[in-house]
Amino acid sequence: MITLAGGGWILTAAAMLLLWAWQQRLGNAGVVDVGWTALVAGLAILDARFGTGWEYRRAAAGFMMGSWGLRLAVYLLYDRVLDRPEDGRYAEMRRAWGAEAPRRFFWFFQTQALAAVAFSLPALFASMNGDDRFSLVELIGAGLWIAAFAGESTADRQLLRFKSNAANRGRTCRAGLWKFSRHPNYFFEWLIWVAFALFASASPWGWIALACPAAMLYFLFKVTGIPLNEAQALRSRGDEYRDYQRATSVFVPWFQKGDLT
Repeated sequence: MITLAGGGWILTAAAMLLLWAWQQRLGNAGVVDVGWTALVAGLAILDARFGTGWEYRRAAAGFMMGSWGLRLAVYLLYDRVLDRPEDGRYAEMRRAWGAEAPRRFFWFFQTQALAAVAFSLPALFASMNGDDRFSLVELIGAGLWIAAFAGESTADRQLLRFKSNAANRGRTCRAGLWKFSRHPNYFFEWLIWVAFALFASASPWGWIALACPAAMLYFLFKVTGIPLNEAQALRSRGDEYRDYQRATSVFVPWFQKGDLT
């Protein structure tokens, strides 16, 4: 287990070094989101391939985390990198850091490499479990993953459709799930990590994986998720976004204020 984790860190550190060099040329630090997602998924697949546990559990863990990462990495690559301006969050970081930006982004990317190893742990723990049948907790985790994966995919598709219409430039998406949450993609992303942690918790040492959804929730609410997204939305959309904030749940999908009156 330690060998797999250590090898994973070397792999992710090297990959993030290459991605950092690419973003230096590209001027778009959004590649780190694509890289982090792909690396977590890749490590999970490697854990499933080389783990010593029950083959069907390894296959389930590799499939869930691999398909999550593949879909999200492709979406992020299209939405934030290919012929796209730098995401407002990273553009603001670049502006605030000034001449220190290259060095600070280097360490930011390397921090993401360590995070990728940490967030691949659910697959690692599950892939070392030799029990030859699925537990009830694992089945619940897999069921939750199906629902959350469908929810996040739907939210991303609705937002992409909205943004692809030039008439919506400078406006806030309020279609579909975005009517009930300002960040439905983040909500379902967090549920996916709850599902991964539940699945892993049935394995020895798997309870450690419960730190993943807890850390994800912290990052979403306190670090690079909701605060930076909302600050950028307020800078670019002003009062139109403030109206959306007043009426719409920040995270958990719920009725807009006034819908129940």
